[in-house]
Amino acid sequence: MQSRQQTRILVQAAAAVCEDKKGQDTRILELDPVDAGLSDFFLVTSATNDRQAVAIADEIELRLKREFGAYANSVEGRRQGEWILLDYVDFVVHVFLAERRAFYDIERLRKSARPLTPAEFDAELKAALAEKTRAARKKASAELKPAKAAKKAAKKAAVPAKPAARKKAVAKKATAKSAARKTKPKK
Repeated sequence: MQSRQQTRILVQAAAAVCEDKKGQDTRILELDPVDAGLSDFFLVTSATNDRQAVAIADEIELRLKREFGAYANSVEGRRQGEWILLDYVDFVVHVFLAERRAFYDIERLRKSARPLTPAEFDAELKAALAEKTRAARKKASAELKPAKAAKKAAKKAAVPAKPAARKKAVAKKATAKSAARKTKPKK
């Protein structure tokens, strides 16, 4: 099983294929962990004919294999093209003919699932990635602060006074000596 973040990226890529291949009414169902079993997401899209349904399914398989090295665990219904199911374990892709989708109404069957459009899903993924990046940067800077402070203190202790500072210190001593001579009573 992959991380939830990796799964989201794969689902996002599959949804992009649906949009590219003119899939209609593409929805991502974020499944309730109690209800879902193994899968976290369902990606559901409609095609106008069986050839388009097969083309969408083929392109999803090809792109996920090429770009992410992800292979479908099983593929069902490709021969008929009315309802093609691609099972990637953590998410399942359903490519329906429009009338089959209306008949089976898979969104109604998963009432506890949270439906998202690809744009909403994309926005959530970007926000999650940005938050993860901020947290990692904060952690890295917190770990570096003590090291930087120690390094700065060691550098300060090891560096001798600068020549200009030495000249000022010598001049100050000389001024102090001459002032002390002037204030001493003469014998």
